[in-house]
Amino acid sequence: MAKQGDERRKVRPATAMVHGGTARSGFGETSEAMFLTQGFVYETSEAAEARFKGEEPGFVYSRYSNPTTRMFEERMMALEGAEDARGTASGMAAVAAALQCQVKAGDHIVASRAMFGSCRYVIETVLGRAGVASTIIDGRNLDEWRAAIRPETKVCFFETPANPTLEIVDIAAVAEIAHAAGARVVVDNVFATPMFQKPLQLGADVVVYSATKHIDGQGRCLGGIVLSSKDWIDEFFHDYHRHTGPSLSPFNAWTLLKGLETLPLRVAQQTRTAARIADLLAESGKVAKVLYPGRADHPDAAIAKKQMTGGSTLIALELKGGKEAAFRFSNALQIILISNNLGDAKSLITHPATTTHKNLSPEARAELGIGDGLLRLSLGLEDADDLGEDIEAALAAV
Repeated sequence: MAKQGDERRKVRPATAMVHGGTARSGFGETSEAMFLTQGFVYETSEAAEARFKGEEPGFVYSRYSNPTTRMFEERMMALEGAEDARGTASGMAAVAAALQCQVKAGDHIVASRAMFGSCRYVIETVLGRAGVASTIIDGRNLDEWRAAIRPETKVCFFETPANPTLEIVDIAAVAEIAHAAGARVVVDNVFATPMFQKPLQLGADVVVYSATKHIDGQGRCLGGIVLSSKDWIDEFFHDYHRHTGPSLSPFNAWTLLKGLETLPLRVAQQTRTAARIADLLAESGKVAKVLYPGRADHPDAAIAKKQMTGGSTLIALELKGGKEAAFRFSNALQIILISNNLGDAKSLITHPATTTHKNLSPEARAELGIGDGLLRLSLGLEDADDLGEDIEAALAAV
């Protein structure tokens, strides 16, 4: 990697995650500095005026931008292949802001039904109160996208793979349909991670992440990020972000920078473990259903193979015996922890029907395939043999 100030050449993701976006102070520090200041000073009033007008480069206020936060944004831009980005306080702040900034009363959003419960709340309730209509569809069905889009449709939103059933939406195909109608595509890429899927390269206009998940990956802090073209950020997101304040803390941005240094290593190892555990579960004969994008028996395996370069770190499994069996299995685990987070160095399991998707009606959960026996398993960095033994013992307890 070229040193700071030299002409930089294009490098591979693992190198970019160690060096990308680094801006050193006059002290020449090795690790990125934490700039915890709220504001900045100017040599003269004329300099302050020029900075506010955008005539001179520099920072104005940490709610708008900050040196540490900008390093995180630029490192993510290098990984994602995006022209610009803005960090946010959480993943949901990223989703809500990316949608709200580009719609108004009378507009319409089409969204895939397989999504995190809070995302659905933002679309149907928060934006609904503001006069933005929405249509929820089966995102895997391209005919439903075509039928749902109206002249006033401004945004198509989906997660892929989706939370928690790992449904996969064809990004390129939906982007083609949306763009033909003048709508933009926002993709939540959390489950795939930027290591295995590049929505912008597949035709999406905006990609969002909960950086709380794999990007931090060690249970330390909240964060989110919105990435897109410079034109989209300038037209829709920049002023919204400045004035509404869903800003990323500089301390959290520094923590996330440290997480990015090991992201390729962590996600690769977690994915290898997830593939092994998915096979173990499928071959056990004790599980009603196993869903993993890296397996050929995933319902959307062909699309996964087309747009993902790895199966990633999550598995959905369904136990016979409903909630009672799911609880007995989870409670019997000794290494895998019960938690509603994911993408962590520690393996985590949750019961979506009573946690992340509890606010959906039973009918809505049934439509999504979230049965009482469904569990979402996020694989961590423990020894895969230990995890396999833990799961086998828990299955025996069921």
